Amino acid sequence: MIHEIDFSQGILALAPLAGFTDPPFRSVVKKFGADLTFSEMISSNALKYHSAKTFEMIKKSPQETPYIVQIAGSDIEVIKEAVLILNDIEGIDGIDLNCGCPVPKIISQEAGSSLLLDLPKMQKIIETIKQTSNKRYTSAKVRLGFNTKIPEEIAKACEAAGVDFMSIHGRTRAGAYKAEVDYEAIARAREAVSIPILANGDITSYEKALHVKEVTGCKSLMIGRGAVGNPWIFYQIKNELLHVEKSKILEIVIEHYNGMLEFYGNRGIAIFRKHLHTYSKGLPNASEFRNSINCVENEDIMRDEITAFFK
Repeated sequence: MIHEIDFSQGILALAPLAGFTDPPFRSVVKKFGADLTFSEMISSNALKYHSAKTFEMIKKSPQETPYIVQIAGSDIEVIKEAVLILNDIEGIDGIDLNCGCPVPKIISQEAGSSLLLDLPKMQKIIETIKQTSNKRYTSAKVRLGFNTKIPEEIAKACEAAGVDFMSIHGRTRAGAYKAEVDYEAIARAREAVSIPILANGDITSYEKALHVKEVTGCKSLMIGRGAVGNPWIFYQIKNELLHVEKSKILEIVIEHYNGMLEFYGNRGIAIFRKHLHTYSKGLPNASEFRNSINCVENEDIMRDEITAFFK
């Protein structure tokens, strides 16, 4: 069954984030406002060698439709094999190529944002995915460039390769996550092509979302780190709210916690602590709360602690 993404009204997407956007997190943002979710970044090499951990990372929750798997790599033959493997997995609506990851380990493999140094090669890889894939969508996630900003050229290369849409993080690789996001440069990319573009980078509130839409001219947004500790941002933007009610935040935190237990079993309690640390940040008595939950091993006691604190 083909699941169409309606870009005409604009969509909200959750960006892939290593260590955070696992199925329970994706499921919760999907339920509360995200239109599109992506897997964590998957190594095409790991797929080729049928890594069990990688297949685990591809699994999605029932709510996740449409759902896109993001792959990273630079070897065209390996990418092709990875796509053929994904072709046999049900429930995937598209394949996204990572052309934005700034991490040295990925750069050293000439993958991620290093593809922005060789646009003909990047284009060839995307064309290979497009030609090999039996999924509905092919897309790419990029930055504005490696050292210098070349948003128009990057967008045109992606469009020429046949992407159905693309997402642009408004920094160069050199800008990492610290430089100011250049929304005007995203606007230049959008004007250079006719495919839908998702604007990405430092979207942390409803007001900021409106600002980004206005400056970039993009109807669609992708949110990554802005959703960590703040997954209700999708609910907030969808419902045009300046503030999210405490009761809604509690509902979302509990939903996320239950999803963690369902997915990871008892291990979910320990894994969820890092989320509770970010969810409680800046709230009254947060440090006492963090100290008390650090020792909790029982799922019901943990749920009671969460309810008492976020109420």
